Amino acid sequence: MRALNLKSNISYLTSKQIVMPKMKTNSSAKKRFKLTGTGKITRKNAYKSHILTKMSTKRKRALGHTSLVSDADLGNVKRMLCIGK
Repeated sequence: MRALNLKSNISYLTSKQIVMPKMKTNSSAKKRFKLTGTGKITRKNAYKSHILTKMSTKRKRALGHTSLVSDADLGNVKRMLCIGK
């Protein structure tokens, strides 16, 4: 009896009503990249997580700032974040 009630609630789609599925944002990319107000994408610098004793203070300070994603990688990052071109 319960199956009949559920079946009556299902709306069947015609061929004109079929919609493409939504794109999914890459979970690792959304944690690593941020979109600026002007449309650029920023990232953190590498080599600043551990074994920092051999690195100069100036170098560590410079690595603490964010950088922009290079033009060569921009297309791949935009695709992972589902950002239009």
